[in-house]
Amino acid sequence: MTNQQKDQITALRSQGFGYATIAKAVGLKKDTVVAYCRKMGLTGTKAMDNSRIDLDADFCLQCGAFLTQTPGRKRIKFCSDKCRVAWWNAHPEKVNRKAVYDFTCAHCGKPFTAYGNAGRKYCSHSCYIADRFKGGDDCE
Repeated sequence: MTNQQKDQITALRSQGFGYATIAKAVGLKKDTVVAYCRKMGLTGTKAMDNSRIDLDADFCLQCGAFLTQTPGRKRIKFCSDKCRVAWWNAHPEKVNRKAVYDFTCAHCGKPFTAYGNAGRKYCSHSCYIADRFKGGDDCE
């Protein structure tokens, strides 16, 4: 648990949020939040309501820093470009890839897929070189 997460737990607990809500917002297990609150004397008060924190609205998805939303603008998810790039690199499965194309290599005849390029002809650079210049079978 980082110092920033500890500060967030303390702040959210003082605002009246429950353990499960805080755990979801900070990105920790509920038991970890409960143990920290017990250790710091933040127990004994029941959550004021059962509302949940929208993770995209209040905290950076990567580092957990507080985010300030600007009314009338798109909601931000990250505090900086550094955090945004780090999070997307760590979660490639969350990318919605719509531009995946299926092809057959013009040189070796093997099927292959390519992302974001609808005009591909070859499965690899070596197939391109072999087909364009040598005409041989040096495909990978």
